[in-house]
Amino acid sequence: MASTRAKIAVDAMGGDKGPGVIVAGAIRAAAELDIDVLLVGDADVIQTELNNHEGGNIQNIEIVPSEDSISMDEGALTGVRRKPKASINVAMKLVKEKRAQGVVSAGHSGAAMAAASLSLGRIKGIDRPAIGAVFPTMYANKSVIVLDVGANVDCKPKYLEQFALMGTIYSKYVLEVEEPKVGLVNIGEEATKGNDLAKETHKLLTNNHAIPFIGNAEGRDVLSGDFDVIVCDGFVGNVLLKFAEAVGEIMLQIIKEELPVGVRGKVGSAVLKPNLKRIKQRIDHAEHGGALLLGVPAVCIISHGSSQAPSIFNAIRVAKEAIDHNIVERIQNYQNTGSINLTDDQSVTIEG
Repeated sequence: MASTRAKIAVDAMGGDKGPGVIVAGAIRAAAELDIDVLLVGDADVIQTELNNHEGGNIQNIEIVPSEDSISMDEGALTGVRRKPKASINVAMKLVKEKRAQGVVSAGHSGAAMAAASLSLGRIKGIDRPAIGAVFPTMYANKSVIVLDVGANVDCKPKYLEQFALMGTIYSKYVLEVEEPKVGLVNIGEEATKGNDLAKETHKLLTNNHAIPFIGNAEGRDVLSGDFDVIVCDGFVGNVLLKFAEAVGEIMLQIIKEELPVGVRGKVGSAVLKPNLKRIKQRIDHAEHGGALLLGVPAVCIISHGSSQAPSIFNAIRVAKEAIDHNIVERIQNYQNTGSINLTDDQSVTIEG
């Protein structure tokens, strides 16, 4: 486990809802998660938002000024290169300088990926970073991590093999699955099904004894709870992500609409309130915080642009969990030694 108090840089200027919700989520995280938060962005704007909470006297929060931000309509790579003092670039620089161990951003997701790659590089042996998103399953207290969900729309079999390894490490140490089961998205269970990418990847996963691969996963299997790690290219993964989010929102809306109205409805809602809260926690994507950019030498969390304060809090929580469980170091250690186990002197070492 990480032996030092985590410091997490949060891009306060990213997101559709403005700095207010990001600052609110960061304040809650600093209070509840035993971490230090570095809020990166326009110092005056951030301070104004802090002043709306207990007069601005907030412990465990530091403002790190930046001079610009990257808008959603800018090209990711162009924006990152043209604006070196943009908030996402400054946040990544904090990690590079070892002033922070992780970054959370609800801004331009492409810019966050570009900034991470340009500033931090990739872990040795990882050809392409992948975005891993945690999905609920049909079982309570059981999740599945799906990767890639958008970083790489065109993949080679070797990339998916690396995604499977990183997902296995995350599932084992953060989701605490003792023996993760890895599946490959395909249109059938048989090894001979699918396109060339699926068939070649199936061979690699089968022959890699470090990956607990149990076979292909069809669409109906993704949320079944039968798998702990689901691997696919970023095109398929992003479709799965957006579809699952939409289904969750539709289910919540249907439940709301179908509750009785009037006095009967109020009584029924009061009785069902604990159950409804648990349902929301299981299927609402906001409860899962954000997706991890795995394969870069630091913890990076990419949140929804529409994130509200609870989503930001959960994104910071996910970052802390990844830091505390040494996810980056374990991936690095596997690439260097073939083992995901760490010795005490490796537990807080991050290679650039």
